[in-house]
Amino acid sequence: MHGIISKPPKGASDLATSRGVLLLLVVMTGIAPISLYILVPALPVLATNFGSDISIAQMTVSLYMVGIALSQLIMGPLSDRFGRRPVLLGGLALMVVASVGCIFAETLPQLIAARFFQALGGASGMVISRAIIRDIYERDRVASMISLVVAALMIGQMVSPLTGGLIETAFGWRAIFYAVTVAAIVVALGIAIALPETRRSRAAGSGFRGDVGILIKSRAFVGYVMCQVLASQIIFTFAGGGPYIVVTQMGRTSAEYGAWFATTGFAYLVGNLLCVRFAPRHSLEKLIWFGLALQLCGSLLNLLWSFTGWNEAPAWLFGTQMIVMVGNAFVMANSAAGAISIRPEAAGAASGAMGFLQQGIGALMSQFGAYLGGHSATTLPLTSAVVAISLLCACMMIFVVPRREVVVSETLIERAEEEEGGMM
Repeated sequence: MHGIISKPPKGASDLATSRGVLLLLVVMTGIAPISLYILVPALPVLATNFGSDISIAQMTVSLYMVGIALSQLIMGPLSDRFGRRPVLLGGLALMVVASVGCIFAETLPQLIAARFFQALGGASGMVISRAIIRDIYERDRVASMISLVVAALMIGQMVSPLTGGLIETAFGWRAIFYAVTVAAIVVALGIAIALPETRRSRAAGSGFRGDVGILIKSRAFVGYVMCQVLASQIIFTFAGGGPYIVVTQMGRTSAEYGAWFATTGFAYLVGNLLCVRFAPRHSLEKLIWFGLALQLCGSLLNLLWSFTGWNEAPAWLFGTQMIVMVGNAFVMANSAAGAISIRPEAAGAASGAMGFLQQGIGALMSQFGAYLGGHSATTLPLTSAVVAISLLCACMMIFVVPRREVVVSETLIERAEEEEGGMM
């Protein structure tokens, strides 16, 4: 048998109102992606210093994403079984060691390997933070709380490329990893001191295999996950090609690219803040469709500007991409909330599966975006790819997510809990 309905941990209501816990959710979510983007402006410098092609230097980003993907596949189920807190601390310890390895790397392959393990440890915060949100917040607040955490995170993430560009310009690329090492230590200390265990109680006999079996048989889960994953590929593809378009095609500096990239992060922040406001009063389906419409309209406009040649200037390219990113925030937050709400006591496994697909495919799409940006004379190939991804994302909602089951996450959770209780 599969067990009984899981219960939230004692004191969950206190944690839900704690500003300290909210801050920890933000920083543990952000440590891995900030460490990813802070190095992006320095990629052309790495290629020059190590005497390698830009596609090889890009592997410090793409294999970092592979590390994030594998981490989420591993850390999510481990946190369901052993608890959120010990898995988080173990992951961050690995990140600290790997970051020190990045500092002392003498060859590009050594740096790439160290970055992989840096991601493997640091991404534990990404997957487990979503599980903690499902642990401590009421189900009708999950989407808004994910948006709130991501919105706060974006304040740091949207300036990380600019910060990385300034650090590299002033002190060299190794100084970036000194900053990452210190940040990882601070986050680990905060978790050790202030974050209690939040994992829900699990019934005897329940486990990873049973959780996965139930999740993959749910069309709603598969549809929400694929919608979220495809929406994220817009970010990875654009981030992969952006540095080469701005620095190589347009002849701008890495610091200037960081500043322009920050505008898309600001747009994503605005989208998440709007989602926080509207999520409690509207269904998941309505908010996702609103986001899909903005994504598609913005990407089609950027494609049009590519044909006219207008977005050969950064203001046109990034200004229109901001529309895409506002919609992207609505799609990603609400589809993620729908996915992890199907089976609450397996939130870690659900979050891990979603994160694995997101980052695993993202590693390929980032490399693909870098190829489009680094081997093209115009923005047309990159903007065409973004349009295609936007269309695929909409197709998930049209053809995969069942119309009758997509009302709100509350309905989906109640149905899952009733089915689980009926197996007793």
